[in-house]
Amino acid sequence: MSFAFHPDRITLPDAHFIAGEYVAAPPVIEVTSPSTGKVIGAIPCADASVVDQAVAAARAALARSGWGGIAPRERLRALHAWADLIEAEADTLAALEAICSSRPFTQAKAGDVMVTAEQIRFFAEFADKEAGTLVPVSDGQFGYIADQPYGVVGAITPWNFPISMAGWKLGPALAAGNAVVLKPSEMTPYSTLYMAELSVRAGMPAGLINVVLGDGPVTGAAITGHPGIDKLSFTGSTRAGSMIMENVARTGIKPMTLELGGKSPMVVFADADLDLAAECLDRGITPNAGQFCVAGSRMIVAREIAEELAAKLAARFARHAPADTFAAEAGFSPIISEKQLTRIDSIVQAARSAGGELLCGGARFDREGSFYQPTLIAGVDAANPAVREEIFGPVATFQTFESEEEAMALADHPTYGLCAGLFTRDLSCALRLSKRLEAGTVWVNRYGRSRDHILPTGGWKASGLGKDLGREAYHANRRTKSVLIDL
Repeated sequence: MSFAFHPDRITLPDAHFIAGEYVAAPPVIEVTSPSTGKVIGAIPCADASVVDQAVAAARAALARSGWGGIAPRERLRALHAWADLIEAEADTLAALEAICSSRPFTQAKAGDVMVTAEQIRFFAEFADKEAGTLVPVSDGQFGYIADQPYGVVGAITPWNFPISMAGWKLGPALAAGNAVVLKPSEMTPYSTLYMAELSVRAGMPAGLINVVLGDGPVTGAAITGHPGIDKLSFTGSTRAGSMIMENVARTGIKPMTLELGGKSPMVVFADADLDLAAECLDRGITPNAGQFCVAGSRMIVAREIAEELAAKLAARFARHAPADTFAAEAGFSPIISEKQLTRIDSIVQAARSAGGELLCGGARFDREGSFYQPTLIAGVDAANPAVREEIFGPVATFQTFESEEEAMALADHPTYGLCAGLFTRDLSCALRLSKRLEAGTVWVNRYGRSRDHILPTGGWKASGLGKDLGREAYHANRRTKSVLIDL
């Protein structure tokens, strides 16, 4: 195998990053490569005292630098310099991402790193373009709505796209004038640490970005319950989001942005372009081995085209070949851990036991590492575990419908409402059903986010609260104040 980088020759940052410096602590959590199953390092687990230290550093950085009150163009220029350095260090960032995650080096370098730099620049531009509002009031009075940064934002990011998820949190929070205390996933910590280091090297105030390492029950709970953190942003599972809401309610009320789980439908009508639909349905579930919240894991297809489309999909699924994330050529991604692979397979087998018909896949790849075959399951109903549960793997269900009403009934999920896809040549149908679908995002004749960062993302139902991306994400990091003056 030819290497994009040699996994044994990479230096891994393994300490908290607080006040612009690495802060060492005893390593207690092992980090494993999903491509090989081997332990590659270990990191500390921040307790409440370390989170206290990070929050204090964030407040000191805000006070010392005046970050929230400096000329907005200064914030803009500082964020642009950071984005420039992120792009310049793409090789290192992509290697730190690939070594422990499910992201192939080549995809992380060309995609994740560059998109993150774009997002930071996008949010930087809001700094001097969004402001309060002068409002109409009675003669003899002056009224306006001011907006100000919260102060310290606590952020928790998932393991599936570490660089870009960090960018989602850091970009709008910093552009809006806040400091951040961020916990990356304990499974994929390295690229986020290096991003924080790059911010200081780019000239941003030390302490503005603080990265604390650890798990959810200890470090995550300390962040979400900390009285010195003014606002929270979390991306992860619905179950974890519920636990965060409970902890916040118990320890002190604060605003939250929660992007949570999904079980998104992709509805294909008989008039759709079947080759386009097959390409999009494949792209909606197989990238990153299906380990992304907007995965189109429920395929709902008009009965008259179901057999043909299923055959096209099975052929596409069969072409995916696994490869190590550090290989020179990108291949099908590994599952993040053996534990997660076991969970995926258990749901697949339970789906089959409940009457599901396996059209393709349904087993791990016969090779080293945690790789699972792209899997398609037909003959399922709403009670089947493969339809009901978020699997977070390369597994999709295949259901058929005869009428528009039946399609909408199948598309509706009792728990989730993150995204949905529609495939039809009928514009009226697309516009009508886009309104009816219970989802925060609807894609028509495509599936997946673009690089139009102005489009917000976020779920309905138990798929989340608030929005990431778009101007909504910037405003979510500022709070408003009404001012009325008698002249």
